[in-house]
Amino acid sequence: MLNALNFALLEELSRALAELDARSGVRAVIITGSGEKAFAAGADIAELAALQSAAEAKSAAQRGQAVTRQIERMRVPVIAAVNGFALGGGCELALGCDIRIASENAKFGQPEVNLGIMPGYGGSQRTVRLLGRGMAMYLCLTGEIIDVREALRIGLVARVVPAAELMSEAKRVAQTIASKAPLAIAACKRAIDGGAHLSLDDALELEASEFSDLIESADFKEGAAAFLEKRKPTFSGS
Repeated sequence: MLNALNFALLEELSRALAELDARSGVRAVIITGSGEKAFAAGADIAELAALQSAAEAKSAAQRGQAVTRQIERMRVPVIAAVNGFALGGGCELALGCDIRIASENAKFGQPEVNLGIMPGYGGSQRTVRLLGRGMAMYLCLTGEIIDVREALRIGLVARVVPAAELMSEAKRVAQTIASKAPLAIAACKRAIDGGAHLSLDDALELEASEFSDLIESADFKEGAAAFLEKRKPTFSGS
């Protein structure tokens, strides 16, 4: 089972993400693939081959893009725990997540050119933003599948662990994030994502604005007091 991202699965994933985002007690989300062979081996090729027009194809691409944008816009961090293949749409799904942790058997790629198409769920745009123009061109133009060591080297993943430890490591990172002040975590997400496409001056202004808003929060007062009193803080998200 290679967890193909068919349209039904995309809709199910979107609903699950919306439900999680609406729960105030959720502090982090982990997305992973069932089984050991694949995180997601890409879009359902049979579904793509059945598309009858450019208009249908554009709608299909936008459907996948909407899910990856939904992940990026969630108020809490989303961690991709990548087991096995993350190809095409599967790689694009992982790229939409805030943090990528991979098992030693993970493989990544944007092999759409092998089918005569190109990435459609954001791969051509997120690779260039995350990895730079040269590496984005290489991955998208060659369709080459890279192993996890290369993915770590180029910055596509943050951590590599043995397959048996993948979920425990993803949960450890999620729990670490969950222990922090929720408002500060959300502000970091907004500053990093929002500032990435701004000039440095405008991005620094955004950072200063987010920073100043946090100073007035109850969480900062609790965090500062806990630091001075040498105890663990208890954050309330306010």
